[in-house]
Amino acid sequence: MAAILQRFKLMLQRYPVTRGMVSYSLIWPTSSLIQQTFEGKRWPDYDWWRTLRFSLYGGLFVAPTLYSWIKVSSAMWPQTSIQTAIFKTAVEQISYTPAAMTCFYFIMSLLELKTVEEAAAEVRKKFLPTYRVAMCIWPVVGLINFSVVPEKNRVPFISVCSLLWTCFLAYMKHLEHQHVDEMDGLFASKDAKP
Repeated sequence: MAAILQRFKLMLQRYPVTRGMVSYSLIWPTSSLIQQTFEGKRWPDYDWWRTLRFSLYGGLFVAPTLYSWIKVSSAMWPQTSIQTAIFKTAVEQISYTPAAMTCFYFIMSLLELKTVEEAAAEVRKKFLPTYRVAMCIWPVVGLINFSVVPEKNRVPFISVCSLLWTCFLAYMKHLEHQHVDEMDGLFASKDAKP
């Protein structure tokens, strides 16, 4: 057993993306279970297929794409000044974040065996309300990540931060469309106030 753990540790050191993949393979289904608990489900009632979809998506899609984004952004802007952190965070909010949310709704819908048209409809319906919430949270997290956290720990740091965010995504994913309209209406009424 010790030899297996030692090989696993060496693999994590040799291939840093695997740290994120392992983290997200655990964090994303945990978030799904937390969200299902808030729905009122208990151990025998959990939707284990939903939990598996979150694990697969988090570990096999989110972790590698996030790792790649962090590596590319660190190569393009290697400085760790506050100005660079602000710039990286802004670029992330207009490039990576919208793409990540679109992929989440689309791919998770396909994993639920929905049609491409149904997946695209879900993206159209849920993207904007989700993006509005993301713009309140992720700039602060990104600023901390790019200015304070060492590069080798950025994916694990984001993994921890994403636990709560993924609970929110799980909530949004399973909201019925009329509830999304109500949520979006709340944002629209706040935007309309002087």
